Amino acid sequence: MKDFRFSLGVTAICLALAAYWGAQSGMGIVGAIILVAVLGVMEVSLSFDNAVVNASVLKEMSEKWQTIFLTVGILVAVFGMRLFFPIAIVAIATGLGMGEVTAMALNNPDEYSAHLTSAHAGIATFGGMFLLLVFFSFLLDEEKETHWLEAIEERLAKLGKIDSAAVLIALIILFGMYLWLPLDTAAKLTVVSAGLGGVILFVAVSSLDSLFESKEGGEEAVKVAKRSGIAAFLYLEVLDASFSFDGVIGAFAITRDVVIIMLGLAIGAMFVRSLTVHLVRNGTLDEYIFLEHGAHYAIGTLAFIMLAGIVVHVSEVITGLIGVAFIALAFFSSLCHKRSGSRYRLNTQK
Repeated sequence: MKDFRFSLGVTAICLALAAYWGAQSGMGIVGAIILVAVLGVMEVSLSFDNAVVNASVLKEMSEKWQTIFLTVGILVAVFGMRLFFPIAIVAIATGLGMGEVTAMALNNPDEYSAHLTSAHAGIATFGGMFLLLVFFSFLLDEEKETHWLEAIEERLAKLGKIDSAAVLIALIILFGMYLWLPLDTAAKLTVVSAGLGGVILFVAVSSLDSLFESKEGGEEAVKVAKRSGIAAFLYLEVLDASFSFDGVIGAFAITRDVVIIMLGLAIGAMFVRSLTVHLVRNGTLDEYIFLEHGAHYAIGTLAFIMLAGIVVHVSEVITGLIGVAFIALAFFSSLCHKRSGSRYRLNTQK
């Protein structure tokens, strides 16, 4: 419970604020508290795999940057991505000022929600392509020694020998979306532009490690630097942002009240951070060796769901359950591996 004390404190504050807002807005104290709690649980279920991947990066970062991620990163996650970013998106889409959009969100949430939903295609493609590259980069890593779905992963890892294989596959998928999505030309151009933005951002963040390259240390120095400074921090923040996009929009399916949405998602974001810390401090990823694999498969599934969500609505409940299912299956496989004392993998070969 030590790692979750701060999150529990924030939860208590958010629930108290929800009760106050419920009384002031006419929503009702009990109704407001229930909605905030539901949104918090939804955010945790959608972002559990995010916490696992965060932990895999965070454990290799220096203590200084771990502290920055767990302090500054929280502010960015809660206020930046759950509050400021949606308002900025609507401001750009409507040409209104930030103050006007904020007033709209508080006083006319239906209109605000409509504007935010209309920007969903671009947001989903941007975040979806970034998450897809996170998944492909893990799957096509030829240096990865531990395989969960052995027959599949060993073959796909060989593709990693091709330069920029993950980016190439992602661009092919994006081109296919342009050709076959049942959208008008303007909407297709928006999708492609946003998708290219996601690809460019992934490449840019992933390439920052070259700035730390040392002639003396070679590749190992690059790997250490990448996990010890701003490159890893930015990677984690963008990853969190990609997860938060759909969560913010999906929250409007539960309530139109922006204050309630922010309080609920803030609780979820805090618990994801606490879960990340818990995984790092307890060495959980080293003990359960397939958890990282399950998390990346969940991320890949989420990416495809986000891209498919441009034309077909997929319930957030289904998305969350798929992620939890992958994590649970990976945990079970890891447990079997521990108990057998030998290399255990899901057998996908006949």
